[in-house]
Amino acid sequence: MPKSIPEKESQTVEFKSSFNENVIETLVAFSNAKGGTVYVGVSDKKKVQGIAIGKETIQTWINEIKNKTSPQIIPDVEVLMLKDKSVVTLSCPEYPIKPVSLRGRYYKRAGNSNHMLSIDEIANEYLKTINSSWDFYIDPDHSEKDLSKDKIAKFVNIIKKNSGIKQAKLSDIQILNKMGFLRNKKITFGAYLLFVNDYCLISDVQVGRFKSDITIIDSISLNSDLFQEVDNIIAFIKKHLKIELIITGEPRHTERFDYPLDAIREIVINMVVHRDYRDSSASIIKIFDNRIEFYNPGRLYDGITVKDLLSGNYISKSRNKLIAKAFKETGIIERYGSGIIRILKICKEYGIKEPEFKELSNGFQVTLYNEEVGKEDIITKTVEETVEKTVEETVEKTVEKTVEKVLNIILNDPQITQARLAEMTGLTRRGIEWNLSKLKDNGIIERVGANRGGHWKVISRKYFK
Repeated sequence: MPKSIPEKESQTVEFKSSFNENVIETLVAFSNAKGGTVYVGVSDKKKVQGIAIGKETIQTWINEIKNKTSPQIIPDVEVLMLKDKSVVTLSCPEYPIKPVSLRGRYYKRAGNSNHMLSIDEIANEYLKTINSSWDFYIDPDHSEKDLSKDKIAKFVNIIKKNSGIKQAKLSDIQILNKMGFLRNKKITFGAYLLFVNDYCLISDVQVGRFKSDITIIDSISLNSDLFQEVDNIIAFIKKHLKIELIITGEPRHTERFDYPLDAIREIVINMVVHRDYRDSSASIIKIFDNRIEFYNPGRLYDGITVKDLLSGNYISKSRNKLIAKAFKETGIIERYGSGIIRILKICKEYGIKEPEFKELSNGFQVTLYNEEVGKEDIITKTVEETVEKTVEETVEKTVEKTVEKVLNIILNDPQITQARLAEMTGLTRRGIEWNLSKLKDNGIIERVGANRGGHWKVISRKYFK
């Protein structure tokens, strides 16, 4: 334990002037997060005030902490002498079984303050403790008859092929049971979402094409299994994308959509896999002229921030482990936790504005833009290159025609003078000299005799290239 106090309060540090129930609340919050230390006898401004402690004071505090917490927490205690004043430190590590409560209330440390957990957060903390998630739990309202045998068979065949599993003696249902989709002959929420036979009550997705913020020109409502929803969402979005035909000079030209399809697919898959299906709200996708907004119920999971996402500096934990596993086994997801970085990379390489990520209400929204970055520079460069190439080609063709014209005149009249060539071609004397030099240098003609009285001899009738 340090013999001095930290500079300020933080994720793992709290200052308290005296011992009271707020101290126990903070210890509970530390236990439900990464652990931490409360310094009793220090003000919020880091002023060492000290605290009077008697023979039974610390034991009384420990007993109160034990009696008011569940599961019971027992902090490590140390008394520090700072500026001749007593400061008591109460420290606790991250508790292995979560969540810990204070008289039925649950808290978690967030930054330098305590945050009371909602019902969903309490459930998530418990599920993480037992290394499980909501989609592993039995669906009390549905059974195997609500699942599609064809969808299950297709899924099993894919994972057998991808993983090399050979379990010919096991039925499809037995394999689902081994993978956790069925428990005690009852289906889980994950199985219902992935293999529902027809209409799914909890997978509602609304997709619309908007001409303005309030004008919808086309829409689709989806309540199917998750695999089918991914395909249907992407198909609807693709129908409303603009296509640019890129002339490449090849037999087949290239089509370029105003948004990268790979990024759209990555976003849609992340929506479907990481959505909080306990929330009754629908996933909503709005397609505008200049952007696509993807909104999903459920804020970022396990305390991850948008900053963490953009930096890639986080450990990925899935809200729906069973669903994520199914998408991974079928090859739809390549790697866990790399979707956002991949989306940013795709957009950058495609030359469009960086997408926006933010938590909104009780959910998470991704906004994809079709605005091209540096397009003006690209167009300018292309025009300059085209003009330069055109000028070069024009000059080259003009020169070739002039030299060829001079050669044809010499073929018809080997004794012709330079003055006469200038008259017939309209070139200057220097222009004629340049053209004759060109013909001589390329081995086409040579001069026989003196300038006066001599003549031109044509060595080759093939014009140089």
